Amino acid sequence: MMMSGMWLQDGDSLSSGNTKLLIVFVGIVAFSMLAQAIALIVIAVGAAKARKRGLEIAEEMREKVMPVVIGAQEIIRDTAPKLKIITENLVETSHTVRRKAVEFDATASELNMKARVQAARVDGMVTSVLNTTQDISETLQRAVKVPVREFTGLVNGFKAGVDVLVGRAKGVGRGPGNGVRGRDTEW
Repeated sequence: MMMSGMWLQDGDSLSSGNTKLLIVFVGIVAFSMLAQAIALIVIAVGAAKARKRGLEIAEEMREKVMPVVIGAQEIIRDTAPKLKIITENLVETSHTVRRKAVEFDATASELNMKARVQAARVDGMVTSVLNTTQDISETLQRAVKVPVREFTGLVNGFKAGVDVLVGRAKGVGRGPGNGVRGRDTEW
């Protein structure tokens, strides 16, 4: 301001109308600087209040959250060994199940192989029984057919002999014209 006052004292440089404008301009600048200073003070006071309120909220949150965090830490400390034991048990159980599955697979494969061998054996036995039954059936048929044929032949021969004898007996007394001619010569 002092510089502006000295500048204003120099009479040659500015006219009186311009001097008044310069004073008004300097007043407007001074007023705006004052308004800015007041605004900065208001902002600083508001920021201080907001900071104080933020710290209060942070303190309240700390008071309310810290017991929860501490409790969570205690729970984690308490459960960490238990979780480790559970994990180890799961790993051990997994290994046991895997071993038993391998054993079961081996047993199932062995049983399957034995079942196939037994099925083949039973199939062979059934085939043998069926073949033997067929052979026995054929043998029985032959054993029965041959004697039956022979017996039928004997019966037919006996019947023919009886017919011849009965026919001679009926032809006694009729003479050579009875139609029995030449039978004696046939034997």
